[in-house]
Amino acid sequence: MATRPFPVDARLTAIAIAYRNPDATLIADDVLPRTPTGAEFKWKEYDFAQGFTVPDTKVGRKSKPNEVEFSHTEHQDKVEDHGLDDIVPNEDIDDGAENGTDPVGDATGYLSGLIDLGREARVAGLVFNPANHTNKITLASGSRWDDPDVDVAESIGEALDQPIIRPNIAVLGQTTWSKLRRSAGLVQAIKGALGKGQVSRQEFIEYFELQELFVGAGFINTAKRGQPVQMSRVWGKHAAFLYRDRTAGPQAGLTYGFTATKGSKVAGQIPEPTIGLNGSQRVRNGERLKELVVAKDLSYFFQSAVN
Repeated sequence: MATRPFPVDARLTAIAIAYRNPDATLIADDVLPRTPTGAEFKWKEYDFAQGFTVPDTKVGRKSKPNEVEFSHTEHQDKVEDHGLDDIVPNEDIDDGAENGTDPVGDATGYLSGLIDLGREARVAGLVFNPANHTNKITLASGSRWDDPDVDVAESIGEALDQPIIRPNIAVLGQTTWSKLRRSAGLVQAIKGALGKGQVSRQEFIEYFELQELFVGAGFINTAKRGQPVQMSRVWGKHAAFLYRDRTAGPQAGLTYGFTATKGSKVAGQIPEPTIGLNGSQRVRNGERLKELVVAKDLSYFFQSAVN
């Protein structure tokens, strides 16, 4: 039977899968859903005009119907490996057995959290990149959603009608949502009343006829190693409205983007006898995946949506 140089520990894998930040904090899996693939995979890109250009369909009594041909561009791609290690001295493990703690499990949890945060940052970098949207606008001071004279409901409503398929989810940074939900104009449009107050997520979804609203609330340290901590939001002061189909994948369906995934997140440990007086354990956590934006026409992006 084949052996693995880095054996997978079922107990640690279970911890890795279970350990994650709250759903309200990290939203990457909802924005670019995971789709199982092989280590290498292909995905097809069709010219969207093919599905909207109607040729002459009239057929004469003794003539042939007009022929059409559907072409596509095939992209070859592969998943990327993302992983982290931590060294846990055997002395700490022995002490943990005596006092009821689990240093290896703790290390696995922390590694899993960092892997998740790295994925969150990659997805935010893709979705909040203007280059990944055909329909977009950069809001200047005086036209942003937290400016009192801006008609936010009209701004968003008109944007949702621009893509060739209407977006069905909204993706906002926490700062954007906190200011947007208190917009007096939006409160009036949704609740029909002037004055202070705020709209709920469900009210926002129903008013704009969306399926879901995702608010990225995670923080990340942007300082270089060894420098003082500088915390900032993973998702900035922007907003994206996307058409998402969870069932779409490399070979079928239509969606703004997805995450190609080979297998599930794994964790394990191997001995490191040369580290520490009594040796140590190398704890590893990682996953194989790649985030992709495949249909830039199926979205609308607001850059600098709030001040």
